[in-house]
Amino acid sequence: MQDNFIECPELAGKTIQTLRIYKDTGDGTNIQINLSDGTTFTCCLAFRPDVAATLYEGGVGTPKILQKYEV
Repeated sequence: MQDNFIECPELAGKTIQTLRIYKDTGDGTNIQINLSDGTTFTCCLAFRPDVAATLYEGGVGTPKILQKYEV
């Protein structure tokens, strides 16, 4: 597995019988691929929230950024 993608070489050359995309139920959007050999591949697409915060000193003009935080 690479850092920026997942490769599934076991799926190469297989024939898709059906493909279903299920609505996000809170855990993420699920993709189900039923293959003609009786196997099924599933994938969940979930978006994690990013958190960015800033501590700043306000006043007149541009605020002075004291600290930035990211999760």
